[in-house]
Amino acid sequence: MSAAIQPYTLLDDEDCEKRILAAREKLGDRLVMLCHHYQRDEVFAHADFTGDSLKLSRQAASSKADYIVFCGVHFMAEVADILSRPEQISILPDMSAGCSMADMADLQNVQRAWQELSEVLNPDETITPVTYINSAADLKGFCGEHGGIVCTSTNAKHVLEWCFQQREKVLFFPDQHLGRNTGATMDIPLEEMVVWDFDKPLGGLTVEQIQQAKIILWKGFCSVHQMFQPEQIDNFKQKYPETNIIAHPESPFEVCQKSDYIGSTEYIINTIANAEPGSRWLVATELNLVNRLHEQFKHEGKNVHFMSPNVCMCSTMFRIDPQHLAWVLENLVEGNVVNQISVPEDVAEQAKLALDRMLDVSP
Repeated sequence: MSAAIQPYTLLDDEDCEKRILAAREKLGDRLVMLCHHYQRDEVFAHADFTGDSLKLSRQAASSKADYIVFCGVHFMAEVADILSRPEQISILPDMSAGCSMADMADLQNVQRAWQELSEVLNPDETITPVTYINSAADLKGFCGEHGGIVCTSTNAKHVLEWCFQQREKVLFFPDQHLGRNTGATMDIPLEEMVVWDFDKPLGGLTVEQIQQAKIILWKGFCSVHQMFQPEQIDNFKQKYPETNIIAHPESPFEVCQKSDYIGSTEYIINTIANAEPGSRWLVATELNLVNRLHEQFKHEGKNVHFMSPNVCMCSTMFRIDPQHLAWVLENLVEGNVVNQISVPEDVAEQAKLALDRMLDVSP
């Protein structure tokens, strides 16, 4: 922890809120705050724009502000830096807000996988690399360099359709569940979606498995969505058989197969918002969002429940707190930039190619 922020850690949330509001008033339209749906309410309340990764990427690309304060995790602030104008500054209130899923795929392992795949086929002619937006900038750069693309949970199917128009196979990282669940919606058989274990030679696969695969899935996952299990659905429906099941596609395949609806955070929000009053929902996604939906729609008689019996929130998203936000904004008022996220120019150039491809194919 920076010594400069230590005095802020002693402030209570009420004091922080007053100081945040005062700083925002002074900064005016020089500041835009983007908040992901998984943020805690005390931070979420200060957002200019809220959304999932795709929506916030578009906001970052179109922002006119001098400062983009991203209340999310590291890779999101990187995307904001890549897509914004060179003179704009992207800031992450707490540098420790990372993503365990993103950490499961690094450039060295992906490059090694690409090299090993070249022992079986010519990957630059037969494989389109796809990185989920929940990944480091240099992996987006790898995709840009190799004719690949970025996807989000909102546009994954459109992205894969684009990929198969380019080449016959896809290397999908870092989240195997999003890749598998999306492939299943395209009627790709499970046996043609193989898992690449980066700790094993040739990903733990045979030459025949690689040759027959349509999608090579990286062995990665979201620690939050991994906790959802099909038995949780069965147990809940024994008590409430009328329940609608809705899941984020980062959830395991078996959970999504038992779900009535599958989609991104924006999709989940909109589906529940448009549902009949009095309906009941069991939701497989992050706890802060589910709690917010519960409070937002209870006046309509809608019952929104969190799928896991265990508390299951994104702990790295939770690192963004009012104390860090107040510290960042008051420094900006004084003309000091803290926690700037700056992607190296050569990486940003290639990553932007992959991100622009994504934005071009997204509905």
